[in-house]
Amino acid sequence: MLYKGIAASDGIAIGKAFVIEDEEFSAVKKPIAKEDVHSEIEKFKNAVIDTKLELEKAKGKVAKHFGKKHVKLFEAYIFIAEDPTFEKDVISKINKELINAEYALYNVIEKYSQVFDKIEDEYFRERGKDILDVGKKIMKHITGAHKKMLSEVTEHSIVFANNLTPTDTIVMKEENVLAFATNMGGVTSHTAIMARAMEIPAVVGMKDITTHAIHGQTVIIDGNEGVVIIDPDEDTITNYKRRQQLYIGEIKELSKYMDLPAVTTDGKKIVVASNIEIPEETKSVISHGSEGIGLFRTEYLFLNRREFPSEEEQFESYRMVVEKVFPNSVVIRTIDLGGDKLLPYFNLKEERNPFMGLRAIRFCLRHPEVFKIQLRAILRASVFGNVKIMYPMISGIDELRAANYLLNEVKKELSSKTIQYDENVEVGVMIEIPSAALTVDILVKEADFLSIGTNDLIQYTVAVDRINEYVTNLYDPLHLSILRLLKTIIDTGQKAGKWVSMCGEMAGDPLYTEILLGLGLEHFSVVSSSVLRTKKEVRRVNLAAAKKMADEILNDPSKRDIILRKIKQRRKH
Repeated sequence: MLYKGIAASDGIAIGKAFVIEDEEFSAVKKPIAKEDVHSEIEKFKNAVIDTKLELEKAKGKVAKHFGKKHVKLFEAYIFIAEDPTFEKDVISKINKELINAEYALYNVIEKYSQVFDKIEDEYFRERGKDILDVGKKIMKHITGAHKKMLSEVTEHSIVFANNLTPTDTIVMKEENVLAFATNMGGVTSHTAIMARAMEIPAVVGMKDITTHAIHGQTVIIDGNEGVVIIDPDEDTITNYKRRQQLYIGEIKELSKYMDLPAVTTDGKKIVVASNIEIPEETKSVISHGSEGIGLFRTEYLFLNRREFPSEEEQFESYRMVVEKVFPNSVVIRTIDLGGDKLLPYFNLKEERNPFMGLRAIRFCLRHPEVFKIQLRAILRASVFGNVKIMYPMISGIDELRAANYLLNEVKKELSSKTIQYDENVEVGVMIEIPSAALTVDILVKEADFLSIGTNDLIQYTVAVDRINEYVTNLYDPLHLSILRLLKTIIDTGQKAGKWVSMCGEMAGDPLYTEILLGLGLEHFSVVSSSVLRTKKEVRRVNLAAAKKMADEILNDPSKRDIILRKIKQRRKH
């Protein structure tokens, strides 16, 4: 059976399905005889032991791949599982009420959750969810249910899930997952971005693919076309193995651009840098011939843990990246938390529309104590290489000034303690909100550079949720409104003598390279796996012709589809 979704990350994978089902926490009450009490208690105790072993295993994997600083979430779960009061309450219920272990566990966990739900403090209320998570894990071991969890994923599997969080995709990397497909998501969802960073095929927005895939079944993921094939016949497998080899050959062919500069046919030098999510990706930046890091998304240092990373932890992470990439520059974006990147350990109130709520620079300005720790760590790391700071989700000049005020406070604090930092570190603004794009002439006067975040700029301008598979067809990077905004941003920045980069996913799509060059873009920042392909596209473009093409589309949008067909045809040859 063939199913179509959204192509999120290139490549072809053939392997066995690993289906992660949504877990429901429930149990049926069953009376037991007195002589069965001991066996029910033993069943519960053994399930707790198995759960602790499972958590220890997951903790070890994360520590091995990402360091001990990321294991605190698992330690907290283990602490809950081995809490003597919790164990005593479940055993007491089995004893006194003569009920089965599953229902006793369910009853105790529900009681705990209700107590935590009534606590006003958001942090402590969230701990109720942790207890529920542990309860689900123990229940699975009591019942012997075959619902799979990500911590159990086996090497060389193809994961099917309703949705995956950014931290889920990080965990998958440790087990060398071949590919994944999800019911939810769009091409610019953070899960899709992580798949491209990990260089594994992915198809998202498949609505109900988890109901069709069977655990252990042979499946094919075609991330180039956005296709999932379940239980393929031998001819189909042979065909896709051939396609897989052709794709691998194409990747090898791109390696010849590794040491070549990105220069148009008429001699214009273009910068192609990398986007990274975690420090460990620095190796990929170097191996793909990237010219530095144009976007370091630092929020991933804050996820998959139980508390904020300390200043020292952050400093070490930034320093490592900066030193390895030197003499090229590293643009460190301050934390963009909120939206789908929530912290289990911090009091973030539930919002109806979190993607337009308290996130990114808004979160930082609301919590300067968190923001200043990060700024101190970045400034301290700046003496080890070429560092630039960038603020996300700036909506206007007041936010830029407020952020810079805190930055200057941190500089004064460091100077008073004679701690070194680069006093001339450049500070830039991410243009990803229409209000910022429309007031870029004001922002550029107080920023050293601009970086266009097309992922959010497109979704906010065209009013299309970029992770909603039902409206993904309306998410159009070449919408006339977007092209006009891009032209305005690029022209305004260059006129002010400031450099302008694009770090959104649009920059890494070869279909748009020629048009972006025609709009005047001179700095591209893409996932490392797209660097060589972007270089290749730049080297086949005549800049004068590209500018003429961009002007044609801006002046007569009806020509857009004709021009796109011409670009696609040229790329085939």
